[in-house]
Amino acid sequence: MKIALDPTPFYYDCKLLELPQAVADAGYRYMQLAPHDDFLPFYTHPKADDELVHDLAKACKNAGVELVSLLPVYRTSWPDERERQWAVRNWKRAIEIAAILGIHTINSEFSGIPERYEESEAGFYSTMEEILPLLEREGIVINFDPHPYDFVENGMDAHRVLRGLNSDLVGSVYVSSHTFHYGNAVHEITQAESTKLRSVYISDAYDHNRSHGLRYISNPPGTNARVHQHLKVGDGDVDFKDLFQALKTNGFLDREDSLIVSNVFAEDETAHDTSVYQRQTIEQLIKEA
Repeated sequence: MKIALDPTPFYYDCKLLELPQAVADAGYRYMQLAPHDDFLPFYTHPKADDELVHDLAKACKNAGVELVSLLPVYRTSWPDERERQWAVRNWKRAIEIAAILGIHTINSEFSGIPERYEESEAGFYSTMEEILPLLEREGIVINFDPHPYDFVENGMDAHRVLRGLNSDLVGSVYVSSHTFHYGNAVHEITQAESTKLRSVYISDAYDHNRSHGLRYISNPPGTNARVHQHLKVGDGDVDFKDLFQALKTNGFLDREDSLIVSNVFAEDETAHDTSVYQRQTIEQLIKEA
């Protein structure tokens, strides 16, 4: 099992090639690179040429950090065909970049539109039909998180969608700060996913269902917006002892290919100290599980 840092909180103070050193300075040996304007931006075509890809690999080597996964986010399940085809184009280049870097894990989100579930699900399967041969050729696995406002948000529903692909190249991501959108069913989800659970992101969030659904008040009433946070452990309502017990029962903590990612976005002002705190807290939670 590897403990990695998502260096998003450092994006505004560090240039792309400075990120590996920031990760190393926080005591991490591994890094997951989330969408970055100079590399794999949200939804649009990758902006890295081969030269920049090799420069990033060199920066990681110099910092003593291994880039273990990429996190591209595209309109993978978009119900409108033009946008979905653009996503396929983006995926092809992202997979090529991962192969150049020698990365064997890609984590992502379903995307799509929940109000257009059937069309979005069809879009998801169509996209995967096109990119699975590329993943197989390069020896890369892809794992999906049912992100709030993806076409599928509930953890067990997402499990069924992924199971329908019938492919060992596809697994799941459990994001702890999405727990309450997943259905607050960590043991059921981790048991169902079994060895297909390959990545877990660690950050905290408040339970938006508490206080009769009035934990957050949004206007206009009935808006379809989703609310969650990516706080440091202990600042929200996620039961991390229960989560890590579920991961222990699942066998996740004992598998070599398991990846835990510190995934805090609410602490840019204290990015280094928060990243250190997260690493130490994750290590302690593993020991206590």
